Amino acid sequence: MVSSLRAVSSVIATILMVAIVVVLAATISVFALGFADETIRPAPIVGQSSGELVTQDGNDGGKVSITHIAGDTLSASNLEIAVNAQEACEKSGRLVNLPASGGDPVPTSEYVRGDDIFDNSYNSVSGPIGEADGQWQAGETITFRLASSECELNSGESITVRVVHMPTNSVVIEQPLTVT
Repeated sequence: MVSSLRAVSSVIATILMVAIVVVLAATISVFALGFADETIRPAPIVGQSSGELVTQDGNDGGKVSITHIAGDTLSASNLEIAVNAQEACEKSGRLVNLPASGGDPVPTSEYVRGDDIFDNSYNSVSGPIGEADGQWQAGETITFRLASSECELNSGESITVRVVHMPTNSVVIEQPLTVT
């Protein structure tokens, strides 16, 4: 009779051990999959965009316009605008912490990183990146100006503008532009 009790207790012990392993595996997978969902969140999709870089009247600085033609709505607070003007003036800068309150990025302010190639005059930033709600929807255009004193642009010179979605570190718009 003693031997039959021992057999039952080893079966119970095995069942308890398997139950503990299943509970631990379920708990670990919930945590692992939960964290994976947060890191794999996709960037917004911009199906199409267009841009223009024109010389301002009486000024060698350029007015940059980027139109979001099709795709997801972009929240300006999740974006950075990176301008690479290395070929034109050996400088590059970024507009950060958008939307730029009052549409006025000032070089010493919270809105510019890298080289300050941006025009800092009144209303130099417009569209959703300069508005309080900062929702850039398909069909809308953002505009900012480059300062001629910091980055002189001549006809035929090129820059590249990238719109970066910061939560995913993804470039959602890449627009090469040539001065017309």
